[in-house]
Amino acid sequence: MIPKSIKSEFERQGYRIVGRHSAIKICLWCKNAIRGEGTCYKHAFYGIKSWRCVQMSCSLVNCSNRCLHCWRDMKLTINEEIKNPDEPKFIVEQSIREQKEILQGFKGSAKINRKRIEEAMNPLHFAISLAGEAFFYPKLAELIQEIHKRGMTSFLVSNGQLPDKISELIKQDIFPTQFYISLNAPNKKLYSKMCRPLFKDAWQRFNKSLEIMRKIGTRTVLRMTLVRDLNMIEPENYAKLIKKAQPDFVEVKSYMAVGSSRQRLPYDRMPLHSEVRGFAENIAKHAGLRILDEKKESRVVLLGKSRKNLKLKFRD
Repeated sequence: MIPKSIKSEFERQGYRIVGRHSAIKICLWCKNAIRGEGTCYKHAFYGIKSWRCVQMSCSLVNCSNRCLHCWRDMKLTINEEIKNPDEPKFIVEQSIREQKEILQGFKGSAKINRKRIEEAMNPLHFAISLAGEAFFYPKLAELIQEIHKRGMTSFLVSNGQLPDKISELIKQDIFPTQFYISLNAPNKKLYSKMCRPLFKDAWQRFNKSLEIMRKIGTRTVLRMTLVRDLNMIEPENYAKLIKKAQPDFVEVKSYMAVGSSRQRLPYDRMPLHSEVRGFAENIAKHAGLRILDEKKESRVVLLGKSRKNLKLKFRD
């Protein structure tokens, strides 16, 4: 499904292609954690073990947006559901296999934490967040079930362009451990400029997904990526969208100049942590939230109403 030239480019960037339309890529924080050099903000906020997390996609080139800040190569963007999809069991098993194969190379380094590299061979967490829109994979519900059946947890990220697919999860009563929608603009005009949607009614679709979000029977998060001199405006309108969705938490984080996003946005578009925190404080004031946590190294601030049940419980 992915043309050879596109596949080669992804592999050059460190992706491992899984089957016809999925992929994994080892996160920087997974590598750092194995070396004992820090952990990601999801470890700090929610308690997941960074060294035991598989960062993956089940729909690598299928997406309805071409966001300026996305690290994905935009040479191929397919705005439709995957045809003849791979089976969930195959995707999970092959994703774990590719993850382990890459991490095996760390065992020859004297700098690693020996306990963590051994634990990394037995992943506990799937972050379905690498690239693409996961809801374009027609067996997403079964994929979540397959992950959970193995005693693993799942974080699912969506751009909110397929609200009917979100509703289908609700009808099936199948949910990831934590469900995200990306909130990257406070108004329709800026949404079109920053997210570059392929659907003509993208803003309406997005708002419908926010309304559906508050009905989901799992933990929910709005994830904001801030770009200096672009979307750090109108905190009061961000607050209105947050109130519409009623998420458990809001992650406010800086754009990071990585991957193919560097071809679209320069390094000076990355706001400092102090700027992220300042803007997060404004949003919190308008939305009736407060700062629950922050991680300066990742330039991210967590908003919510309470720290109660913030840390998820994971198996060892």
